Amino acid sequence: MSDAGLRAAQQLMRDAQVDPLTVDVFSAYYRQLEAGETGLVPEASIVALTDPPALDAVTVTDDAARSALGKTVIIKLNGGLGTSMGLDRAKSVLPVRDGRTFVDLLATQVLAARRRWGARLPVVFLNSFRTHDDTVAALEPYPQLPVDDLPYDVLQSQVPKLRADDLTPVSWPADPGLAWCPPGHGDIYPALASAGMFDHLLDAGFAYASVSNCDNLGAGPDAQVAGWFATSGSPFAVELCQRTVMDRKGGHLARRRADGRLVLREVAQTPPDELALFTDITRHQYFNTNNLWWDLAALRAMLARRGGVLGLPLIRNTKTVDPTDPTSPQVIQLESAMGAAVQVFDGATAVVVDRARFLPVKTTDDLALLRSDVYEVSPDGHLHLVADAGRAPVVELCEVYRTITAFEDRFPAGVPSLRHATRLQVAGDWTFGKDVTIVGEVHLGAEGGTVPDAAVLTSP
Repeated sequence: MSDAGLRAAQQLMRDAQVDPLTVDVFSAYYRQLEAGETGLVPEASIVALTDPPALDAVTVTDDAARSALGKTVIIKLNGGLGTSMGLDRAKSVLPVRDGRTFVDLLATQVLAARRRWGARLPVVFLNSFRTHDDTVAALEPYPQLPVDDLPYDVLQSQVPKLRADDLTPVSWPADPGLAWCPPGHGDIYPALASAGMFDHLLDAGFAYASVSNCDNLGAGPDAQVAGWFATSGSPFAVELCQRTVMDRKGGHLARRRADGRLVLREVAQTPPDELALFTDITRHQYFNTNNLWWDLAALRAMLARRGGVLGLPLIRNTKTVDPTDPTSPQVIQLESAMGAAVQVFDGATAVVVDRARFLPVKTTDDLALLRSDVYEVSPDGHLHLVADAGRAPVVELCEVYRTITAFEDRFPAGVPSLRHATRLQVAGDWTFGKDVTIVGEVHLGAEGGTVPDAAVLTSP
């Protein structure tokens, strides 16, 4: 039964002209799934990190920073549509600050870093077939962004969703596109290899890659981190941040008891009865920002040695084929995380960076913060925290605000001032007037209503 399911999935991918290397990686994961592999990482198999090195304890000279950044390429994961916020287009073209999109701010950051450091600093977007056109259009105002003949766009792959009952590819005639899924951001390795990007970049004189999510506005070009990585001699590094209560579900690094290697554990890889340990921020104190650094030559050599299949740990995601229809057939999505490659390399390392390196937008809660006066945007496109408390307040909006349309309908004059706030909890359907200010900790109840213009809401 399973052999037939794998053959059917392989044929579907070939018919869809999915790259052969992606077919090989999918097949390897399929065999693991067939053998009963769950991808779970029990707490007993790992040891929490307690003292990773910190960037602020490292001295990087301007010369070392300039040299390293001059050999660095910026790679941005840009395959997401932002469906969790009701978007049907690339999240990276969503206006996040003063009418500017993720792409606009990234382009500003890169061009400013080029001027500051005299670096070529190319940018490569890893797009999906759903985000390619949006991103290419958004880049049109920046004809100076491409570097020489280096491609700035690489397409990630797609793989079939499998029926949970028999591991055959699911069929969904109502919306055939829902029968496919992205294979997780671990697909970045075969996607770039298949596109010849490692050869192209190395031949062009680049040695390092700074890799991050396109929706993380904090992960702009950073010469100090580049200099640290270049002098570390490590083939692979992960940026970490100190965990807070808001980061309890974020993946974290740990050391594997069996061999002492660094490993990444995501919440989907945690046994259900151990979730309390996973979310314990006093036990696992640092989370993975998904900002990675690669030595391009070392990564190319490892891919060649392993036939293009790095063997990243399987992430088994069980969902329904139509995420909006809980009665639709249950499916398994085979995925992997790009940060999991940390376990593949001898000498892989991690570094604790300032929280400013992690400013993602996953929900409208995050969007409210970035659109508020908690941050200021400098001419080089970077966001700087200016909150009174020295840290961003906690924003918790109820389900009513989940989609962008609903969010903007309820903040027609913009997000309130949050600079003096520590927490804003909104439990009901509230519409905010113009020039509203939040001070301290404020909770708005489930009854809903209207917050009038110029209102100042304070702690009880």
